[in-house]
Amino acid sequence: MVSRADRSRFAEWFWTVDHYLLAAFFLLMVGGVVLSFAASPPVAERIGVETFFFVKRQALFLGPALAIMLAASLMSPRMVRRAALLIFIASVVMLIATLFIGLEVKGSRRWISFLGFSIQPSEFLKPAFVVLVSFLLSESGRRREVPGVLFAILLYVICAALLIAQPDFGQTMLLGAVWAGLFFLNGLPWFLIAGLGVIGVMGLAAAYVFLPHVTARVDRFMDPTSGDTYQIDTAMDSFLSGGWFGRGPGEGTVKRILPDSHTDFVFAVVAEEFGIIVCLAMVAVFAFIVIRGLNHASKDQDAFGRLATAGLTVLFGLQASINLAVNLNLMPPKGMTLPFISYGGSSLLSSALTAGALLALTRRRPRPTRGEPVTVSRLSPSSLM
Repeated sequence: MVSRADRSRFAEWFWTVDHYLLAAFFLLMVGGVVLSFAASPPVAERIGVETFFFVKRQALFLGPALAIMLAASLMSPRMVRRAALLIFIASVVMLIATLFIGLEVKGSRRWISFLGFSIQPSEFLKPAFVVLVSFLLSESGRRREVPGVLFAILLYVICAALLIAQPDFGQTMLLGAVWAGLFFLNGLPWFLIAGLGVIGVMGLAAAYVFLPHVTARVDRFMDPTSGDTYQIDTAMDSFLSGGWFGRGPGEGTVKRILPDSHTDFVFAVVAEEFGIIVCLAMVAVFAFIVIRGLNHASKDQDAFGRLATAGLTVLFGLQASINLAVNLNLMPPKGMTLPFISYGGSSLLSSALTAGALLALTRRRPRPTRGEPVTVSRLSPSSLM
């Protein structure tokens, strides 16, 4: 047990971090590795690799992911901004590189090979983007002459252009939704919010008209007879097969013919083998993280902390919601992973980075006493550093 009299950095972190959020994130991380035993062996057998190939790789990334989450949770808000800037620059450079030397999978260039591993730069772009936009909007609110809103718009335009070029419309929508949410939380007038909504609808319409793969997915969702719906039909069969209590660990049969059962549709495998009860418990963990994160944001008196905490929470929760909705056939397939649960090194490390930044921003810190001057940061390189 760590003594309250201990003044070490670890003791300070231990007594200020949100233990409930930390436990929830840890539970999801361990659960992802455990559930990979159920979801990934059939996929490994289909592609001709060793049965526990994906399990071992997921377990291999668990250690670094845990280290990233704990290291990030030790940072101060200023360090979070600094790390976000560096990660954002590196992610943009890698996104540009994927357009030329990226690995092409199913018609998209979203991965880049590095030291034998495939990295998906867009995964790391998301939390860094949220933190930077939060900083820009908070600075714009403090000093009206600072063009933070303009810079925030330019950041999204750059990111959206790079993601659509891959193409990755799902991540573009996710970033756009969180970006619009940050503007709303920053006090954007209602008529401008309506304008953003119109622009969003126009963007969706343009994607449907000009992007063939988006057209095909929406058409299949609206009219299942218009195309191949084998994957989503098989996922729904998994829910029906599992019932309330599941068939038991390792006893699932539908998962053996379910494509992407270890990534996009891992929730369907959980439903078949462990049942709806366990699925509801998993949803409850995600809901707890979102509610607790937003509760922290509502109490934060610092504009940056409030926006960044809310933005990271919405990013985490919205990504999980999209994955769950696709599994339940409530929206067209998006290729969105379930944070910490779906297989994937980039997804796991990115989720750990998001969780670590959220833990860092929600740590208890002393508030200024009445009459104590509050230092106002300026929009300059030094304010990020």
